[in-house]
Amino acid sequence: MTEQNETFYQPENFILTGIPGLEAAHFWISIPMVIMYALTILGNTVLLYIIMSNEKFHKPMYLFLSMMAIIDLVATATTTPKTLSIFWFSYKEIDFNVCLAQLFFIHAFSMMESTVLLAMAFDRYIAICQPLRYNSVLNNSTIAKIGVLAILRGTFLMAPAPFLIRRLSYCRTNIISNTYCEHMAVVKIACTDTTINQIYGISVALLVIAVDVMCIIVSYYAIVRAVFRLSSKEARYKALGTCGPHICVLMISDIPALFSFFAHRFGHIPLHIHIIFANLYILIPPMCNPMIYGARTKEIRKSIVIIFRS
Repeated sequence: MTEQNETFYQPENFILTGIPGLEAAHFWISIPMVIMYALTILGNTVLLYIIMSNEKFHKPMYLFLSMMAIIDLVATATTTPKTLSIFWFSYKEIDFNVCLAQLFFIHAFSMMESTVLLAMAFDRYIAICQPLRYNSVLNNSTIAKIGVLAILRGTFLMAPAPFLIRRLSYCRTNIISNTYCEHMAVVKIACTDTTINQIYGISVALLVIAVDVMCIIVSYYAIVRAVFRLSSKEARYKALGTCGPHICVLMISDIPALFSFFAHRFGHIPLHIHIIFANLYILIPPMCNPMIYGARTKEIRKSIVIIFRS
C-alpha cells in the first residue's frame, strides 16, 4: 500500500451490523418493525388523501399536517427497507455514496419536520392569542413560504455533512454498528481527526433544537397566559384541547431525538439499546402522528370512517 493510501482511504462499501448482540433475534425484531412501517404508510397516505381531496381541510393546520406526512413517508423510506434487508437477508453492505445520501436525507428531513412542528406551534399561537389576524397572517402565501423555508433549512444545514465525511479516512474498519447510516455513527469509525465533523454535528443539532424548542416554549407560554384569561372554563378546555395533538407529537418526536443525540456524545448506554432507540426514533413518530391527529380531530376522524365504510 502506498503512503498516500495509508494516510487516506475510503472504502467502496460500509457494512451495517444491524443490532450487535441481538443478531439471533433480528427476524423477530423485524415483525413489529414491519407492522409499524405498514401503519406509517397507511396512516400518512390516508391523511394526505383526506387533506388533499377535501377543500374544507385546506386550512393552515391541515396543510402543515400534510407537509409532515410527506416528510414522514420519505424519511422512513430512506431507512426501513435497508434495515429489513439486514434483518431478513443479512444484506449488510451499503455503497459509500448511498450511505452518505442516506445520512443526509435522515437528518435533513428531521430538521424539516422540526421546522413544521415549530410552524404548527405558531399556528396555535395565532389562532388562540390573535384570532382576528389568523386568516391574514396564515394565508396560502405564508404557508407556501414556510414549506420552502423548511426544505431550505434542512437542506442547507445538512449539505456540508457528506463533504466533511469525504475528507475522512477509514483505514481501520468499514463496519458501522447500526442498522442505517447515521452521521455520528459514520464519523466515529474514521481513523483521522474528526474534530471538525463533531463540532459541525453538535453545532447544527443544538442550533435546530435550541431555536425550535425555545420558540415553541415561548409560543405555549403566551398561549397558556391567553387561555387562562378566558372567563369560561369550557372555552379554556376547548382552546387547550386544540393544542393537545401538537404537544403529543412534539413529545414523541423530540424525546427520542434528544436521547439519540446525547447517547452518541455523552452517554454510556449499551450499544444495542441505543440502536433500538435510534430505530424507534425513525419509526414511532411517523406512525403515531396520523393516529394522534386522526383520533383527536373530529373532522379527520369522520373522514376516515367514511373512507373505510365506502
